[in-house]
Amino acid sequence: MASPDHASEGEEPRSAEPRRFPPPEAFRRRSHVASQAAFERLYRRSLDDPDGFWGEAAEGLHWFRRWDRVLEWQEPHARWFAGGRTNLAYNCLDLQLERGRGDKVALYWEGEPGDRRQLTYRELLSEASRLANALKARGVGKGDRVAIFMPRLPETVIAMLACARIGAPHVVVFAGYSAQALTERLDDAQAKAVVTADGGYRHGAIQPLKPTVDEALESCPSVTSVVVVRRTGQDVPMTRGRDAWYHDLLDVHDGACPAEPLAAEHPLFILYASGPTGTPRGVVHTTGGYMVHTHVTSRFVFDLHDDDVYWCSADVGWVTGHSYLVYGPMSNGVSQVLYEGAPTQPGPHRFWELIERYGVSVLYTSPTAIRAFMTLGDTYPRAHRLGSLRLLASGGEPLDREAWHWYRSVVGGERCPLVHTWWQTETGAIMLATVPGAHDTRPGSSGVPMFGVDAAVVDLEGADMPAGEGGYLVIRRPWPGMMRGIYGDEDRYVHQYWREIPHAFFTGDGARRDADGYYWIMGRVDDVVNVSGFRLGTMEVESALLSHPAVAEAAVVGRPDRVRGQAIVAFVTLQDGIEPSDGLREALRGHVAREIGAIARPDDVRFTLALPRTRSGKIMRRLLRNVASGQAPADEAGILAERKAIRDHHGRQKG
Repeated sequence: MASPDHASEGEEPRSAEPRRFPPPEAFRRRSHVASQAAFERLYRRSLDDPDGFWGEAAEGLHWFRRWDRVLEWQEPHARWFAGGRTNLAYNCLDLQLERGRGDKVALYWEGEPGDRRQLTYRELLSEASRLANALKARGVGKGDRVAIFMPRLPETVIAMLACARIGAPHVVVFAGYSAQALTERLDDAQAKAVVTADGGYRHGAIQPLKPTVDEALESCPSVTSVVVVRRTGQDVPMTRGRDAWYHDLLDVHDGACPAEPLAAEHPLFILYASGPTGTPRGVVHTTGGYMVHTHVTSRFVFDLHDDDVYWCSADVGWVTGHSYLVYGPMSNGVSQVLYEGAPTQPGPHRFWELIERYGVSVLYTSPTAIRAFMTLGDTYPRAHRLGSLRLLASGGEPLDREAWHWYRSVVGGERCPLVHTWWQTETGAIMLATVPGAHDTRPGSSGVPMFGVDAAVVDLEGADMPAGEGGYLVIRRPWPGMMRGIYGDEDRYVHQYWREIPHAFFTGDGARRDADGYYWIMGRVDDVVNVSGFRLGTMEVESALLSHPAVAEAAVVGRPDRVRGQAIVAFVTLQDGIEPSDGLREALRGHVAREIGAIARPDDVRFTLALPRTRSGKIMRRLLRNVASGQAPADEAGILAERKAIRDHHGRQKG
């Protein structure tokens, strides 16, 4: 395990005088938690009486059968709301109708070309029920996995809710992935059906999706049904007996489909995350605990009220889109904005036009997007009426202080609290944040532990680090939204997350905790690169490079990137007789994009005669990170010289 001794842009220098920004008094008066003392009382109860705290929170949602026990814990396995039966789609749709929100707009959708739709909670319920009936008619039942490979369309949300309604765990795959990456995920999950589209619009062009699915299915015999949404109108091949158009299915199926009463521990979804091995791991989340945790964190972290228009700009292919675009906000009955395309398409006014047009009041976006907007200048946001905004939020990666201040002052007009969040695919819900009516915010910090989260910064033995000292970020007790395992790989779940630090969940991040209890995330300590908030395993990229016939060895690291957080740098040793060239460099970059997806395309490919290794043969990634970031010699002779110096040092120590 690497040492957490490298700081990210989000980290506060120890010598800096931290600035604090208290919530405006008008915001505080209306907020759900209006003081730090009130938060502390709730937080203390969530740790001292977790059964009472989470049981009371769950009472506000619908259960077909009440639970027998709030938590059963046998490290590292948890069962939340054991004995209870519920359905998350029911809580997102039917319950909202029961509470008088049937005619309330659930989604304001806008496509990249400018087409628009509005769907109420009643309309979403009808369409999700029709699709659920269609899936059942095509042989999909409770427990069958359904892959969703879609752009940001209302039908994507509908597909997720339809799966949840019948108890078919969904496997949403980011639409930017290649056919090979899709194949790996479909095959691992043994998916029975795929919901996709002919294509989508992104950066002013059509992004074909159905052809990618067809290529992936050449080696996925488990898939027997494909449902295709017509979005772009392009001609796509349809396989008789397997493929069907979405609109044709909805025309012939009823809009009434009773929600399946599901055990609280019934799997809700599998979401594939990259990690320090070359194989993507399927993170499993279940129904009851995840439902309660995302509902509570959505309500309190974003201070959601019935009149809010909320916009989470994340893609549904990532966990943020699951927890804070679909399940958390919809179980709270809010109106949301969903936008299909790139935020600067067809021009840099688009993002701000959307906020102005729909009266967005709560905005949750990524640090990468904020930094990208900042590089374009203040002119574009200042040209629009953004007075509807009352709360700003960000998450997915550290938010540096310069971008933090720009977001607050230029976008929020210095009147909106700014919440920065930390959490992961594995945690299911927000773990660190500031509750906007209760806490002062500090630029660069991820805030304090949320309800039920027993976080700590420790050394390898699990001992607490002193305030201000770097260490490993861990969670010391179970929480409702926690992952339940890695699909089909129990040993990997246990050893990767619960054996690194004694009796604690290892997050893979380094952090510091200041004297006031605020956490500062320092970045990954395992072999994962965080590009625009997307975690990519270095071994997955290395495996793609090694599949090219010209490559003998490859090592991938991240380097700091001002806009995206990190960029991918690949060090490559070629097969004997193959000479490096600019053409080969571009060919390798394109090869990775085809194997995994454009998000994994290396920003730089550097050729070297050999990779630096320790005496035991392990690649010296810290040295390569220093080379990639310009802190060490970049030429191959320099790498070899440093490797020799380190080996000589080991030899002297041994002697």
